[in-house]
Amino acid sequence: MSGVIAAVVTGVTWCFCTATASLCSSWCGNDKPSTVPPSATSGRKRSVLLLALSVVVALVYQYALAPNYDRIKWQYLSDAWTSGCGDELSEELLQVCSGNAGVYRAASAAFVFFVILGVAAKCRPTANREAWPAKYVLFLFLCVGTVFIPNEPVFIPIFLWVARVGSVLFILLQQVILVDIAYNWNDAWLSRSDQAELDEGPGKGKKWLAAILVSCGLLYAASLAGIIIMYIHFGGCATNETFISITLVMAVLFTVVQLTNKSETGSLLTSGCMALYSTYLCGAAVSKNPNSICNPKLGESSTWSIVLGLLIAFISMMWTGWSYTTDKRLGGAQHAGDDSDGGDEERPKAGGVVINNAAISYGAADSPDPEPLNPGTTSSASFSSSWKLNAALALVCCWYATALTGWGAIEKRGDIANPDVGEVSMWMLVTSQWIAMLLYLWTLAAPSLFPDRDFS
Repeated sequence: MSGVIAAVVTGVTWCFCTATASLCSSWCGNDKPSTVPPSATSGRKRSVLLLALSVVVALVYQYALAPNYDRIKWQYLSDAWTSGCGDELSEELLQVCSGNAGVYRAASAAFVFFVILGVAAKCRPTANREAWPAKYVLFLFLCVGTVFIPNEPVFIPIFLWVARVGSVLFILLQQVILVDIAYNWNDAWLSRSDQAELDEGPGKGKKWLAAILVSCGLLYAASLAGIIIMYIHFGGCATNETFISITLVMAVLFTVVQLTNKSETGSLLTSGCMALYSTYLCGAAVSKNPNSICNPKLGESSTWSIVLGLLIAFISMMWTGWSYTTDKRLGGAQHAGDDSDGGDEERPKAGGVVINNAAISYGAADSPDPEPLNPGTTSSASFSSSWKLNAALALVCCWYATALTGWGAIEKRGDIANPDVGEVSMWMLVTSQWIAMLLYLWTLAAPSLFPDRDFS
């Protein structure tokens, strides 16, 4: 038996040392020089895949390991997973606390990983697309290592507050980006209408104007349908009905302000986007209400509901990580092969916008192949943008850590079939909605209130 243990320890040590040597060798510049300059999204696919791996680990820690902490025969591990939870909690809340700590372990490992990789990418931009096998191995070792670290003080309260602050920053940035996207969608289609008038002749741009009107109708119809559905299925309690009513009133208000606005800011298409996005946030909020009387989503945890609940939570977090690390979101200039981690062929890129994390494409354009760089050289733009991918993913790690734990609240929440249900999560979504609606309302009213200022 001792020989088997020694062999396992030797093998694990060899893997760790080999991965570390590979990673250090890559970051120190011993890899084959790249002939394609990195952009803000270099290594994006593999980075988001690693984020997906961290979410899977977090869910396993939260719903497989944490509920069985009392069955661990090693007293040190049992104490480590319950430290910082307090001595007066019931058995159910103690499992909630240890489950939260399990999420913090995986999220903190991913957060530290992306921060370190961001620093490396700032110093060496091509680090984002190098030595990924070694990175995956080291990340898994990091996750395993966190199992043996007591909750207090590393995870509770230090990382908990880091995650809260990072989540607030992510939410604020999210709302600003979405309002900007709604404006850009309308501007892009108006520009295409004007261009069609010039290139194809008078009247040829009407198809784009018609597309704008049809999109407006669909957006408002979907928003109204969502509000009606919420009144039917999530009504019955004052909290939910208040949220739904505020959504309806604010959608009508900023639409009226936009239609009567003399400063020519905003558009009906932009207002429709914001109405639908506000309805989506309201629906997400009421579906996280832990009150079973007014939340039909809560119920018995069948195998199907467990699988579906975890799948929905996983997909939504992965789509957030993917959509918020696009080149346009990070402000970098796209180069050949970046999104495929250093490929040699340039494929046409589709232009478009994202509304409520759904891609809306409006064409593709071929761009000439960029001139290859001399080995060992990179553009100045690469040095300023290649680290942003890791910064964005670090914020996403903070966000999913708080989303899965109700912002660290030790309360009775949803079960494994509803992993993100909780009162704190509900209020954070509602707050996000109010920020988005007020921000858009401000962009409509500010030019009229302050005509001497330039808001372009």
